[in-house]
Amino acid sequence: MYVFIDSQNLNLGVGKDIYLKGTRIYTGWKLDFAKFLKYLKDKYRIAKCYLFIGHIPGNEKLYTKLQEDGYIVVFKPTLEVKKDKDRQIKGNVDAELVLHTMIHYNDYDSAIIVTGDGDFHCLVEYLEENKKLEKIIIPNKKRYSSLLRKFNSYFDFVSVNKKKLEYKK
Repeated sequence: MYVFIDSQNLNLGVGKDIYLKGTRIYTGWKLDFAKFLKYLKDKYRIAKCYLFIGHIPGNEKLYTKLQEDGYIVVFKPTLEVKKDKDRQIKGNVDAELVLHTMIHYNDYDSAIIVTGDGDFHCLVEYLEENKKLEKIIIPNKKRYSSLLRKFNSYFDFVSVNKKKLEYKK
């Protein structure tokens, strides 16, 4: 079994506070990526885990740590975008995740997709139709795309495992 992770969706999904009508309904927390990989290995007996991430110069220690932990890190070049005097880094990994899922299609019996992003609807649908979808691990039970709801029998949620997966100094 292979895992394909949308790292930005995972990181922001667990890490950002969520508000509803001005009231915080979810408090973000920092994911321990080493614990998350161990969780995947223990619970799902995975063979390989691909992590798709935008490459930002200066984050080499993070990238090395992820690789040492056992992730196969696939980098996407990033762009710096100025928006309202703020600097944002953009590195959408969607195409790379879909491409690698298909490149390795014959190498795995089943796949886990880690995202809450509806842009992966067609990939998830294809994997399900071909009996290769094991799970969709959604970062946050409070916020994910309604396009994925029809696959709810495949859902697992990172956010419900905060005590196990939270980074602690």
